[in-house]
Amino acid sequence: MSEAALETTTNTAPASTAPASTHLEPAADSPFWRGAYTWVPAGELYQPWRLPPERARRAHAPALVEMAQMAAGVRVELITDAAALRLPLTFSYDSPGTLDLTVDGELVDRRQLTDGSHTLTWDLPEGLHEVRIWLPQVGRTTVGMLELSGGTTIEPLPARPRWVTYGSSISQCRLAAGPSETWPAIAATTRGWDLTCLGLSGQCQLDPIVERALESLEADVISLCLGINIHNAATFSERTFAAQASGFIERVRDSHPGVPIAVITPIGSPDRETTDNAVGLNLETMREALADVVAVLSEDDEHLHLVDGLGVLDVDEAHLLADGLHPGAEGYRLMGTRLAERLGALAA
Repeated sequence: MSEAALETTTNTAPASTAPASTHLEPAADSPFWRGAYTWVPAGELYQPWRLPPERARRAHAPALVEMAQMAAGVRVELITDAAALRLPLTFSYDSPGTLDLTVDGELVDRRQLTDGSHTLTWDLPEGLHEVRIWLPQVGRTTVGMLELSGGTTIEPLPARPRWVTYGSSISQCRLAAGPSETWPAIAATTRGWDLTCLGLSGQCQLDPIVERALESLEADVISLCLGINIHNAATFSERTFAAQASGFIERVRDSHPGVPIAVITPIGSPDRETTDNAVGLNLETMREALADVVAVLSEDDEHLHLVDGLGVLDVDEAHLLADGLHPGAEGYRLMGTRLAERLGALAA
């Protein structure tokens, strides 16, 4: 833990105890602030990035860079007996955002955030508890140091498997009930995994900057939800899609030898199943292409696995899609439960 990650009113307390007031600073090496690739100072606050900010101009994709600055999966988590919490932040988006506080895995407060500056405070129950604050999964959020008061113990959660998942808006989960109820958050909480979510709405296009992020992130489990953004944007054709997906997966494998990698094909979307896009791809042909990619690569890679998206949310469950494409709150809960089981089995 860096000195910057834990600031207290005294430097005489043992490492496992805290004085009356303690401040936890967002930092890439903080054991408390989790889920961001790194943090960038923004005045007196800190901006989470989920992709390498130093490579932003080289991405040549402003919309991707915008999504990278949204805090999907980013949270502060700790074990503490503090009596109260205080968190200053700013939020900016075209609709309200949602912030969740969970205690011992149970949602105890959900705040709706509008544009502007906020200072959030909470009283905690007596005793030692596991506490998480999940930042909004959409919009741009900058945060200050988390202040804890009235306790004697502040500890990071025990080390656990590090899971990195890459995907589209269906992984960023704008329509989830709250950031603790996105499917990646549910799966990570269920499995006891340390989540980094690279869900990038509209921008899951196999970009080199994502390869760079995956290359440098530590991971014990990786999942790649591929296809839907490429279909909607007609990014690759039947000639190029499988080759591009194969090359992307191979480069991820090169940087993480022996780590379980799950390739998740698109979930059901009735309007896109058999209707070709502008370059002749539909979801059925894309699932077949990804299945072929994984079959070929897994000939000499026993840790590469295919997860059929139709087993995660099938076409006949389209009533769980809020707009024919994105699940609503109930759909994301179901996805979280199912993917916790499927990914957990692969990583066992």
